[in-house]
Amino acid sequence: MLNVLRQIVQEVNEAQDLQEVLHLMVKRVSESISVEACSVYLADRRHNHFLLAASVGFLEGVDGKITIGFSEGLVGLVGEREEPINLSHANQHPRYRYYPETGEEKYQAFLGVPIIHQRRLVGILVIQQREPRRFDEGEVAFLVTISAQLAGIIAHGQIAGMVDELSNFDNQIHTTIRGVPAASGVGIGEVVVVYKQADLDTVPDRIIEDVPHEIMQFEKALADTRTDIERLKLRLEKTLLPEEQNLFDAYLSILDSKSLKADIIELIEEKHWAPYALRKIIKRQVHKFEAMEDLYLRERATDLIDLGQRVLANLQSETTTLQTYPQQTILVGDEVTASMLAEVPQESIVGVVSAKGSANSHVAILARAMGIPAVMGASGLPVYKLEGKCIIVDGYNGEVFTSPSQSMQIEFLRLAEEEKELYAGLSELRELRAETPDGMRIPLCANAGLVADIRPALQAGAEGVGLYRTEVPFMIRDRFPGEEEQYLIYRQLLESFAPKQVTIRTLDVGGDKMLPYFPIEEDNPYLGWRGIRVTLDHPEIFLVQLRAMLRASSGLNNLRVMFPMISSIQEVEEALRLLRQAHREVIDEGSPVLFPQTGVMIEVPSAVYQARSLMSKVDFASIGSNDLTQYLLAVDRNNPYVASMFDSLHPAVIGAIKVVIDAAHLQNKKVSLCGEMAGDPAAVIILLGLGIDMLSMNAHSLPRVKWIIRNFTVARAKQLFEEVKDLDHARDIRQHLEKALEDAGLGGLIRAGK
Repeated sequence: MLNVLRQIVQEVNEAQDLQEVLHLMVKRVSESISVEACSVYLADRRHNHFLLAASVGFLEGVDGKITIGFSEGLVGLVGEREEPINLSHANQHPRYRYYPETGEEKYQAFLGVPIIHQRRLVGILVIQQREPRRFDEGEVAFLVTISAQLAGIIAHGQIAGMVDELSNFDNQIHTTIRGVPAASGVGIGEVVVVYKQADLDTVPDRIIEDVPHEIMQFEKALADTRTDIERLKLRLEKTLLPEEQNLFDAYLSILDSKSLKADIIELIEEKHWAPYALRKIIKRQVHKFEAMEDLYLRERATDLIDLGQRVLANLQSETTTLQTYPQQTILVGDEVTASMLAEVPQESIVGVVSAKGSANSHVAILARAMGIPAVMGASGLPVYKLEGKCIIVDGYNGEVFTSPSQSMQIEFLRLAEEEKELYAGLSELRELRAETPDGMRIPLCANAGLVADIRPALQAGAEGVGLYRTEVPFMIRDRFPGEEEQYLIYRQLLESFAPKQVTIRTLDVGGDKMLPYFPIEEDNPYLGWRGIRVTLDHPEIFLVQLRAMLRASSGLNNLRVMFPMISSIQEVEEALRLLRQAHREVIDEGSPVLFPQTGVMIEVPSAVYQARSLMSKVDFASIGSNDLTQYLLAVDRNNPYVASMFDSLHPAVIGAIKVVIDAAHLQNKKVSLCGEMAGDPAAVIILLGLGIDMLSMNAHSLPRVKWIIRNFTVARAKQLFEEVKDLDHARDIRQHLEKALEDAGLGGLIRAGK
């Protein structure tokens, strides 16, 4: 049964549009468990009914025409209960309702299961049989498994009471795809699809003009792959037995297949570019192999995929050209990465959309830093069909509008212009102090990771650097940077901001920040060897970095050193001991360096509960709201399945921040916050009310946060904290604070327009 399930899921994943997905689904399910009827209904909340989207065993022509109210019939009962309903005599149930258009009166046995995607009911899957019987436990489990597997694929399949065929993207039919709002703003532009290299699954479709040249490139890639395979075979000739070398002969045989080559060339002649034609035909052949009963032949599907990836790699090395970007580029991909975003000229990009990822993934954080609207986790996004199309990205609401109407484009263009005017006005705040109307000054600093971040931060009016991520210079090299290399980086940073303070965080690798030359393999890296744990275990790395920092501060005296991922007092004591050792060494070498202020990052629950003791050891604390939220809520911030649960306005997070601030203030120590929460307009109000001493954020957010601070008194912020502190849900807290922003005339910070 597992093989059957795998085949159904893989075949459905390769379907060209949603209608094909649904028809394949009901056909394969009915064949797999030998039932006479199978149907799928999609939930249409706009009209409060289920739509019969696809069926087998019903009268012809009924798909897309039958609707069942949410509270009607057995289908409605499955939806209400959100659990399987298994009946041997369906027509005897009080909720049974007969729909003569379907011709289902002959069926007695009924099994319906809900299709649920991230807690939301998106449809109902039903199987029916003539003979009265209860479906057995295995059949129920199979149907539940199929529904769970396919829920994400059809989650976006219902709009305006009709099946939304994703193929209509080619026919300029407007469609809305919903994801997770990741970076505020609106963008209208032309899609450029980005994808992983040598990955068949992510290759988009592109139209070509020079067909003969494309065919020539494809044939050369085949020839290069043949040479690669023959080289591998020769290299292993003395190692493998003759029968073990048959694998390479099988690969060569596939490469020589005239039908495979002809099918790919046929698609190229239809003006599809070669990588997509290869993807299409290889996937088609893979499905054929996987459907075979013979185990040996089924396993050849893996060989075919491997061979396809090899051909694709050679093809891409031949066809790689300098990517051109339209003036208004919207970057779209199955999984857009920070490096993909960084490759686009900043003056060209107006939006980012990723089918995978969360609002706190690295690319989302980078998009916010660059001021680019972004939507993440847009599951159901037909990436490969969007190349070159006009779409609208609404980063406030997490929506993507494909093939927008002229009137919709005009409206969003108006909103985009209003946003530009708003931010142009904010730039006038650059020279003004971040001070509340009742006289409380809150220094606003910048987060940085590269020398290139210095200029934007200074232009935005940053009052220093609240977090310099030293891991970035480590990550872009192929070895550990030496002391002199680090010294030059830190010196330029400290000189650029002098006499303003610069907080440099010691090396923080592990988790999702890996060094290619220092691999760390763990089952659970987020709870493993990361941050201060790594550097304390490697004093030879730590001392070099500390010496470089101290030397760089000579004569400037604006360095603050901060230790990451602190979870115990012992770690702080050991880190301070090594810092004192490095300081003595630098002094002994003749550099008159003052001992810097030291601080700890509060990122894990144990640090919250030991805040009082920690503050007695150091001069300041900085709250890393990203990791603190992640660890307090046990929510992986990069996981789209739980992305909606990650919210720094969760009552537990707010409570933890209050504990830290109160503990620090009891000892006359200051607390800053340097996570993404510092740039969240609603969160800034709460932080003001809690008594935060400093905020550090990406340079793009500085003017917005300054605007909030200059328009909210501390007294008003404290009042708002009192109003929300007993609320149980993050969404209620956020709504209350956003209403306060609207009432204060600051609504342009949380929605499109002024």
